Amino acid sequence: MASSSSKKPRRSYDVFLSFRGPDVRNHFLSHLYAALDQVGISTYIDNEELRKGEQISPALMQAIEESQIAIVVFSENYASSTWCLEEISKIMECKEKKGLNVLPVFYKVEPREVRGQKQSYGKAMGEHEVKFGKNSEQVKRWKKALYDAGGLSGWPYTDGNEAGFIQHIVQEISTQLDRTPLNVAMFPVGIDSRVQELKTILNLQSKDDVLMVGLWGQGGVGKTTLAKAIYNAIFREFQCASFLERIRENSKKSIDLVPLQEKLLLQVLPGKKLAVYSVGGGSQLIQDKLCNKKVLIILDDVDDAFQLNALAGGCEWFGKGSRIIITTRNKHLLTSHGIDQGHIYEVKALEDGDAVELFRKHAFRGNQEIEISRNLVHQVLRYARGLPLPLEVLGAFLCGRREPEWESTLQKLAKSPDKKINDVLKVSYDGLEPYAKEIFLHIACFFKGRSKEYIKKVLDSCEFDTTIGIKILIERCLISEEVEKIQMHDLIQLMGMDIVKDEDRDDPINRSRLWLRDDVLDVLSEDKETKAIKAIVLQLPKPEDMYIGPDAFTKMKNLRLLILFNVNNSIQGPIHLPNGLRWFEWPNCGSTLEFSHGSKKLVGLDMRNSKIKVAPRHFKDLENLKFINFHSCQSLVCMPDISCTPSLTELNLSECKSLELVHESIAYHDNLQLLSLSGCSNFIISPMYSGPRIFYFLISIIAQNCKDSLIFQIKSKACVKLV
Repeated sequence: MASSSSKKPRRSYDVFLSFRGPDVRNHFLSHLYAALDQVGISTYIDNEELRKGEQISPALMQAIEESQIAIVVFSENYASSTWCLEEISKIMECKEKKGLNVLPVFYKVEPREVRGQKQSYGKAMGEHEVKFGKNSEQVKRWKKALYDAGGLSGWPYTDGNEAGFIQHIVQEISTQLDRTPLNVAMFPVGIDSRVQELKTILNLQSKDDVLMVGLWGQGGVGKTTLAKAIYNAIFREFQCASFLERIRENSKKSIDLVPLQEKLLLQVLPGKKLAVYSVGGGSQLIQDKLCNKKVLIILDDVDDAFQLNALAGGCEWFGKGSRIIITTRNKHLLTSHGIDQGHIYEVKALEDGDAVELFRKHAFRGNQEIEISRNLVHQVLRYARGLPLPLEVLGAFLCGRREPEWESTLQKLAKSPDKKINDVLKVSYDGLEPYAKEIFLHIACFFKGRSKEYIKKVLDSCEFDTTIGIKILIERCLISEEVEKIQMHDLIQLMGMDIVKDEDRDDPINRSRLWLRDDVLDVLSEDKETKAIKAIVLQLPKPEDMYIGPDAFTKMKNLRLLILFNVNNSIQGPIHLPNGLRWFEWPNCGSTLEFSHGSKKLVGLDMRNSKIKVAPRHFKDLENLKFINFHSCQSLVCMPDISCTPSLTELNLSECKSLELVHESIAYHDNLQLLSLSGCSNFIISPMYSGPRIFYFLISIIAQNCKDSLIFQIKSKACVKLV
């Protein structure tokens, strides 16, 4: 991705005038120059007597480059001058490369004559073809410049009040010059290529349609920076322009959106202070005043449909050729406003090369590079993962500091995120509904990198609306789905973890979620009652003995989720679980499970590779149980009656080598959809009676010999997949 220079082009003149002297110098042009000069507009007009030879002078080229606006007066004999053709070629080049604003005046000629090289323009270009060659690069360049310039919006003049026409031009130029470019960024690295991509989506060549385009991306990724850059690149092509910054933040400072509506109207109609008395009245006023104007409006950081409806309710509000650009973290906000996928530009993190360049510009300003190891620089880059915000914040913070200070900073960031960065990222979280916040925190603390199917199964068991919740988190750029797995940026994960830690910085027993080894050990060792803990997911890198008392979990009154990997309980005997537990997952569990008397809410039971010999006795109370996984429980010999688990849909008994008895209720279960018995070579179904004997026979044959999945109809009610 190409880099942008942080230096703005030097502007020596407000306006550069390009014209054919004999056609207009002594009347129209001299009057226009005098009118511009009278209102203080610095205008470059060359001395035609100094024009010698075919080549444009270096001074003239420099004057074009150092002007804000070029007014090109296309008159009857403009194209007959090779000097004029060189001027227009240079002007159009500066328009493309430097953002020069080009405004044509079609003085007693039609725009189509210039664009299509008709009439006098066709005759002149024919003469140039004879002189320089029809296929010469010079002639081709001139033709293209005329074609492009002839297609620009400008001022046609055939006859009439010339003084009034000139006054209209001066007024328009004054308005254009009052609209100054925005400050994009100290070091706008990687912007140019994105601006070009966005220009393609904006389709500025189309003059009749009105387009709304969305810039969508996570916090700190550079949406506002890109919006400012595209504003600077194109705002002079519109009659009027407005950039409304920080709409989310500013809308909270007043009781309604009237101040923002007034600001928009003032920006697009400078000098006209229009009073707005209500949001509805403001919306109507915007429509009335702008429906015939070609406008550029950028609405930055929109987070509510009400804001869009009040400021830019529809394309019909604006004149032909208008462009409305909206930056947001919420993709659904754009689609619900009628913006299709083709007009939503996802602002992504910087590529590695641009990330390195941006960080170095901030961290090593003025080429005063202190000796910092490449490893430390790499750690910062890995921490930021291409997000411009942390690259800028950390680069500026580390600038001028020594290696020990870099190391200390990185150690601190590993424990808690930088506040300035975290506050920006947290905005997306703050805008979520409570259930979506819960889903986000579960994924951030426990499930980053896990499959979407697994996450949905676990969180649905905890009574979350996981499907729509995950969709909303994706739309808000808090998570992403990559090859059926849920991922999130490391800094967003740290932000979520920090939210949980912030519930109680000193004592983890008062936090809603535990995932760190030391925190879990602290809570278990305290052996205290708590209502705060909702979930424990401990995934140790290697097996470890840990003391877990028989009643450790029953004292966690609101525990809903318990997942333990590589945890070996150092004491024998049963583990008592709270009746409110929804999901229990403990591979290699060496204990039996016990619940209190009464209704249980368990939905998922995963004890794969455990040492149990008989399945838990309390199936009769587990009416909500949907998933049982006893895969590779080598000591399991008996599977009891499951008729008391009416919700059961999946039962995995695969690789249970010692399994001998499976209760006949499996054959009659109404909801069972998946039954895995592969690798179970010793089992029979009991009792064997004269019912579906052919079914029992098939099961035993499949279990011992068949590797493919087969589906059987049991009692014409449930479809069971045998694996």
